[in-house]
Amino acid sequence: MSFQNVAVIGGGTMGAGIAEVTAKAGCDVIVLEVSEPAVEAGRTRIGGSLAKALRNGRIDEAEHDAVLGRIRFVTDYAELHDRDLVIEAAPESAELKFEIFRTLDAVVQPNAVLASNTSSIPLVKMAAVTKRPTQVVGVHFFNPVPVLPLVEIVESLLTSQDTLLAVTDFAEKTLHKQTIRSKDRAGFVVNALLVPYILSAVRMLESGFASAEDIDLGMVKGCAHPMGPLALADLIGLDTCAAIAESMYAEFKEQLFTPPPLLLRMCEAGLLGRKSGRGFFSYA
Repeated sequence: MSFQNVAVIGGGTMGAGIAEVTAKAGCDVIVLEVSEPAVEAGRTRIGGSLAKALRNGRIDEAEHDAVLGRIRFVTDYAELHDRDLVIEAAPESAELKFEIFRTLDAVVQPNAVLASNTSSIPLVKMAAVTKRPTQVVGVHFFNPVPVLPLVEIVESLLTSQDTLLAVTDFAEKTLHKQTIRSKDRAGFVVNALLVPYILSAVRMLESGFASAEDIDLGMVKGCAHPMGPLALADLIGLDTCAAIAESMYAEFKEQLFTPPPLLLRMCEAGLLGRKSGRGFFSYA
């Protein structure tokens, strides 16, 4: 299998990044969004990222224009009929993802691979709603996608070796990413380790034990982390952190995965981190 025609479901932070790196690699890319305003927001995200890369000298004007020319936005699933690979990057809602996979299975050519960028939802549940469960796989990128080199390749109990080898080859040889392999458990490798760490920092702040600034400074200066846990949560999105935690708790029933009340209240208040302008820190 080779993947030249790629679709990305969702033009948010992750979807826009995936579309950008895929188009940079020379693929023809379609981004599916739910509405014209969402299309414009996604187009702005990609345009802003490429403009920054141009200013910083990472790409030249010819490459900038070529990448934009390989990406088009649509709102109709029927436009995806000829895609070889579809990467779903919708919000972390199980029911939403199941509906997306049902629709993709009915629309996209039978030989195509359906991948998910989910952080925590079991792949086998998505595979089970399709008639091609051996061609469903996890391809989990990290934010910001154009910068971070890692991709987790996640196999469900039903994923074929041909699918695994094809998506690994695509990530490594076409996108020039480094891959690690994970079994289909909530959180996979990285978030199974990262999320309890972030939740512990939120609990420390909630208890009044230390300030947000001191918690983050302690991990940056004391442990040589590039970013503190609370700033990282803001970058990921507090709603995403909460959704991953809830999914992991549902699977493992371990208290360390329970989202703290402070995190849930901040989500309810719309304080989601960088994308809303305020989380544990202000980004106004």
